[in-house]
Amino acid sequence: MSSETSDPTGTAAPHGPLRVGLIGYGLAGSVFHAPLIAATEGLRLDLVSTSAPERQAQARAEHPQVRTVDTPQAVLDRAADLDLIVLASPNKTHVPLATAALEAGLPVVVDKPLAATAAEAEKLAALAEERGLLLSVFQNRRWDNDFRTVRRLIEDGTLGDIQRFESRFERWRPQPKGGWRESGDPTELGGLLYDLGSHLVDQALTLFGPVVSVYAESDIRRPGAEADDDTFLALTHANGVRSHLWVSATAAMLGPRFRVLGSRAGYVKHGLDPQEAALRAGLRPGSEAGWGVEPESRWGRLGAGASPRAGGGDPVRTLPGDYPAYYAAIVRALREGGRPPVTATEATAALRVLEAAKLSATEGRTVHIEART
Repeated sequence: MSSETSDPTGTAAPHGPLRVGLIGYGLAGSVFHAPLIAATEGLRLDLVSTSAPERQAQARAEHPQVRTVDTPQAVLDRAADLDLIVLASPNKTHVPLATAALEAGLPVVVDKPLAATAAEAEKLAALAEERGLLLSVFQNRRWDNDFRTVRRLIEDGTLGDIQRFESRFERWRPQPKGGWRESGDPTELGGLLYDLGSHLVDQALTLFGPVVSVYAESDIRRPGAEADDDTFLALTHANGVRSHLWVSATAAMLGPRFRVLGSRAGYVKHGLDPQEAALRAGLRPGSEAGWGVEPESRWGRLGAGASPRAGGGDPVRTLPGDYPAYYAAIVRALREGGRPPVTATEATAALRVLEAAKLSATEGRTVHIEART
């Protein structure tokens, strides 16, 4: 790492933008990480690694200042010219590449999931602590507009004591798309449990804290599919809240994105945060007015005994989504040496839940885990 922009602890000194090396330019790299990095003051997307020539050309077209290389090792070989590594590579590469980056003296942002197991995540966290380097996991869904709204309603007491939290990422994709995300090879960490499930578990832990028991049902529904494409998790938190989470590619009728039931009122929200669709369409934060804002017709509804589908309940303005906040927080953490926006400890807690869910689904029983703060 350059001495002009960083010190040995991994806390960046205030001399120009932090130079980012991005490993991977598939969906995660090109749609999420690269645009958000480019839109964040204090960061410069400097180097992109992808083995596909067409993706290298895409990266240079979308970010004219960027340099491209064809292997992760070529990025690591340039560690002295970089200030941050971002891993948007396949899940199975997260642990070895994060380890190599930390050993090269670079702070690391890793796309979810951080690792296959909590034990692997703990080793990465220990290495980062030993080297005095930032290690953070990209859980962008904490900055979804609907999740931010749910969090506000819970924290300000509008819903009262929360009894049940329901959260869904449901889609209708009757034909498998293939690729490593749907591979049945366990080393690939494919399937929806570790993909979209990572987001839902992280959100539940963020809202309600440690989990003490997990029950899960996980199925492969579609002809030709190899990995779980329809999974349900029931979590019991240490504080008594129950979280019911669904991830599915086979939902012909979509349920609400959120339903939160409290002692005073309930909240229901349908539809997805618009930021992913905007990024896929080539729109960029900072250049688009009203980024992350939904029209009133898509706001959630709040009430007691009301049917939101029948127009019951009171509309609740959805807070704007704010994916750029993640990388802005990374800049602050590197500049000031503070806490990253998502810690390795938090990611490890989520992995414990995912491991328990996998075991529960396999053995058909509730799995109890130790509640850790």
